[in-house]
Amino acid sequence: MEEDLKQEEKQEENQDLQEDQPELEILDAPQQDSKYNDMLDKYQRCLAEFDNYRKRTIKEMSARYDDGIRAACENLLPMVDNFERALDAHEDKENNFYQGVAMIARQFDGILNALGVEAIALEPGDKFDPNFHNAVAHVEDENFGQNEIADILQKGYAHKGKVIRHSMVRVAN
Repeated sequence: MEEDLKQEEKQEENQDLQEDQPELEILDAPQQDSKYNDMLDKYQRCLAEFDNYRKRTIKEMSARYDDGIRAACENLLPMVDNFERALDAHEDKENNFYQGVAMIARQFDGILNALGVEAIALEPGDKFDPNFHNAVAHVEDENFGQNEIADILQKGYAHKGKVIRHSMVRVAN
Protein backbone atom coordinates (compact mmCIF):
# COMPACT_ATOMS: atom_id res chain seq x y z
CA MET A 1 0.00 0.00 0.00
CA GLU A 2 2.79 2.40 0.85
CA GLU A 3 4.52 1.50 -2.36
CA ASP A 4 1.38 2.33 -4.35
CA LEU A 5 1.19 5.75 -2.67
CA LYS A 6 4.86 6.43 -3.41
CA GLN A 7 4.38 5.46 -7.06
CA GLU A 8 1.35 7.72 -7.36
CA GLU A 9 3.29 10.62 -5.83
CA LYS A 10 6.15 10.05 -8.26
CA GLN A 11 3.73 10.01 -11.19
CA GLU A 12 2.16 13.28 -10.00
CA GLU A 13 5.63 14.88 -9.65
CA ASN A 14 6.56 13.77 -13.16
CA GLN A 15 3.31 15.23 -14.52
CA ASP A 16 4.01 18.55 -12.69
CA LEU A 17 7.54 18.66 -14.14
CA GLN A 18 6.27 17.95 -17.63
CA GLU A 19 3.66 20.72 -17.32
CA ASP A 20 6.31 23.26 -16.22
CA GLN A 21 8.54 22.62 -19.24
CA PRO A 22 7.63 24.35 -22.48
CA GLU A 23 6.73 22.25 -25.43
CA LEU A 24 9.36 22.10 -28.12
CA GLU A 25 8.30 23.13 -31.55
CA ILE A 26 9.70 21.58 -34.64
CA LEU A 27 10.24 24.34 -37.15
CA ASP A 28 11.20 24.17 -40.76
CA ALA A 29 14.17 26.18 -42.10
CA PRO A 30 12.32 29.44 -43.04
CA GLN A 31 10.59 29.50 -39.65
CA GLN A 32 13.92 28.90 -37.91
CA ASP A 33 15.50 31.80 -39.78
CA SER A 34 12.59 34.06 -38.90
CA LYS A 35 12.71 33.08 -35.22
CA TYR A 36 16.50 33.51 -35.18
CA ASN A 37 16.21 36.99 -36.69
CA ASP A 38 13.53 37.97 -34.17
CA MET A 39 15.66 36.79 -31.26
CA LEU A 40 18.75 38.51 -32.66
CA ASP A 41 16.78 41.74 -33.05
CA LYS A 42 15.53 41.52 -29.44
CA TYR A 43 19.05 40.81 -28.22
CA GLN A 44 20.53 43.77 -30.12
CA ARG A 45 17.77 46.09 -28.88
CA CYS A 46 18.38 44.94 -25.31
CA LEU A 47 22.12 45.62 -25.66
CA ALA A 48 21.46 49.07 -27.12
CA GLU A 49 18.95 49.86 -24.37
CA PHE A 50 21.43 48.80 -21.68
CA ASP A 51 24.21 50.86 -23.29
CA ASN A 52 21.92 53.92 -23.36
CA TYR A 53 21.00 53.30 -19.71
CA ARG A 54 24.69 53.10 -18.76
CA LYS A 55 25.54 56.33 -20.61
CA ARG A 56 22.53 58.12 -19.12
CA THR A 57 23.46 56.98 -15.61
CA ILE A 58 27.05 58.18 -16.01
CA LYS A 59 25.82 61.54 -17.28
CA GLU A 60 23.36 61.90 -14.37
CA MET A 61 26.05 61.00 -11.82
CA SER A 62 28.40 63.57 -13.33
CA ALA A 63 25.66 66.22 -13.17
CA ARG A 64 24.99 65.37 -9.50
CA TYR A 65 28.70 65.66 -8.73
CA ASP A 66 28.87 69.07 -10.42
CA ASP A 67 25.74 70.21 -8.56
CA GLY A 68 27.36 69.13 -5.30
CA ILE A 69 30.50 71.13 -6.07
CA ARG A 70 28.41 74.21 -6.90
CA ALA A 71 26.37 73.88 -3.69
CA ALA A 72 29.47 73.45 -1.50
CA CYS A 73 31.31 76.33 -3.16
CA GLU A 74 28.27 78.58 -2.85
CA ASN A 75 28.52 78.16 0.91
CA LEU A 76 32.28 78.88 0.91
CA LEU A 77 32.17 82.04 -1.23
CA PRO A 78 31.21 84.39 1.64
CA MET A 79 34.38 83.29 3.44
CA VAL A 80 36.47 84.01 0.34
CA ASP A 81 34.84 87.46 0.16
CA ASN A 82 35.72 88.13 3.79
CA PHE A 83 39.37 87.23 3.17
CA GLU A 84 39.45 89.67 0.24
CA ARG A 85 37.86 92.40 2.38
CA ALA A 86 40.41 91.78 5.13
CA LEU A 87 43.26 92.04 2.64
CA ASP A 88 41.85 95.24 1.11
CA ALA A 89 41.33 96.86 4.52
CA HIS A 90 44.85 96.24 5.79
CA GLU A 91 47.43 98.85 4.80
CA ASP A 92 50.67 97.27 6.06
CA LYS A 93 51.38 94.66 3.38
CA GLU A 94 54.63 93.58 5.10
CA ASN A 95 52.90 92.63 8.36
CA ASN A 96 53.14 88.91 9.25
CA PHE A 97 49.42 88.76 10.01
CA TYR A 98 48.63 90.21 6.59
CA GLN A 99 50.97 87.70 4.94
CA GLY A 100 49.24 84.81 6.75
CA VAL A 101 45.77 85.95 5.70
CA ALA A 102 47.04 86.40 2.12
CA MET A 103 48.38 82.83 2.12
CA ILE A 104 45.02 81.47 3.31
CA ALA A 105 43.20 83.49 0.64
CA ARG A 106 45.54 82.13 -2.07
CA GLN A 107 44.98 78.62 -0.76
CA PHE A 108 41.20 79.06 -1.04
CA ASP A 109 41.60 80.37 -4.59
CA GLY A 110 43.74 77.33 -5.42
CA ILE A 111 41.12 74.95 -4.05
CA LEU A 112 38.34 76.67 -6.00
CA ASN A 113 40.44 76.56 -9.19
CA ALA A 114 41.20 72.86 -8.64
CA LEU A 115 37.45 72.21 -8.44
CA GLY A 116 36.90 74.12 -11.69
CA VAL A 117 35.34 77.19 -10.06
CA GLU A 118 36.39 80.45 -11.71
CA ALA A 119 35.75 84.08 -10.93
CA ILE A 120 33.62 85.71 -13.61
CA ALA A 121 35.99 88.00 -15.52
CA LEU A 122 34.75 91.54 -15.16
CA GLU A 123 36.15 95.06 -15.47
CA PRO A 124 34.50 98.49 -15.12
CA GLY A 125 33.34 99.52 -18.57
CA ASP A 126 32.25 96.03 -19.64
CA LYS A 127 28.71 95.62 -20.95
CA PHE A 128 26.10 94.49 -18.43
CA ASP A 129 24.98 90.89 -19.00
CA PRO A 130 22.05 89.69 -16.84
CA ASN A 131 23.21 86.10 -17.29
CA PHE A 132 26.36 86.82 -15.26
CA HIS A 133 25.70 90.10 -13.44
CA ASN A 134 23.24 91.30 -10.84
CA ALA A 135 22.61 95.06 -11.02
CA VAL A 136 21.98 96.38 -7.52
CA ALA A 137 22.21 100.10 -8.36
CA HIS A 138 22.14 102.50 -11.30
CA VAL A 139 24.43 105.51 -11.39
CA GLU A 140 24.65 108.54 -13.62
CA ASP A 141 28.25 108.65 -14.83
CA GLU A 142 29.36 110.28 -18.06
CA ASN A 143 32.56 108.22 -18.10
CA PHE A 144 30.53 105.13 -18.99
CA GLY A 145 28.07 104.41 -21.76
CA GLN A 146 24.56 103.02 -21.53
CA ASN A 147 24.36 99.69 -19.66
CA GLU A 148 28.07 99.56 -18.86
CA ILE A 149 29.35 98.37 -15.52
CA ALA A 150 30.51 101.33 -13.43
CA ASP A 151 31.57 99.51 -10.26
CA ILE A 152 32.01 95.91 -9.08
CA LEU A 153 30.65 95.37 -5.58
CA GLN A 154 31.10 91.60 -5.32
CA LYS A 155 32.81 89.04 -7.56
CA GLY A 156 30.74 86.40 -9.25
CA TYR A 157 31.77 82.78 -9.73
CA ALA A 158 30.94 80.06 -12.26
CA HIS A 159 31.58 76.33 -12.55
CA LYS A 160 31.63 74.66 -15.96
CA GLY A 161 29.62 77.46 -17.54
CA LYS A 162 26.94 77.56 -14.84
CA VAL A 163 26.82 80.58 -12.57
CA ILE A 164 27.24 79.83 -8.87
CA ARG A 165 26.86 83.45 -7.86
CA HIS A 166 26.21 86.46 -10.09
CA SER A 167 28.57 89.43 -9.92
CA MET A 168 27.02 92.25 -7.95
CA VAL A 169 27.52 95.50 -9.92
CA ARG A 170 26.47 99.12 -10.34
CA VAL A 171 25.36 99.96 -13.86
CA ALA A 172 25.64 103.30 -15.61
CA ASN A 173 22.51 104.75 -17.20
